[in-house]
Amino acid sequence: MKQGNILTDRGSKYAVSGAAVVDRGEVDSVLKALKRDKSYAKATHNTWGVLLPDGVPLKGDDGESGAGMVILRMLEREGLEGHVIIVTRWYGGKHLGGDRFRHVQTCVSAYLDAPHMKAVK
Repeated sequence: MKQGNILTDRGSKYAVSGAAVVDRGEVDSVLKALKRDKSYAKATHNTWGVLLPDGVPLKGDDGESGAGMVILRMLEREGLEGHVIIVTRWYGGKHLGGDRFRHVQTCVSAYLDAPHMKAVK
């Protein structure tokens, strides 16, 4: 699983993680492994999206309504199946409004553009 911090805005911090998966059980295992790290377990939101190899779309907002769909739509545009992407947010005390969705997009784009993804695409 690859992970890393991407950006900070008004005290909120964002990170992106991901891994190859083939079914819902593996998605759950990746999420569980991520949350073994105390900082990720204490995060305000761990939102995620995946297109399973059989074409089934799955997402999770973890309280950040709409964020999972943002991730899922980006995966659909890329045509990337079998790879779960998780965007983590640690709330910084100030509401970000629509900027929070732009930050999710920035994180997903950074993940998709990372060198480790070049062989996957």
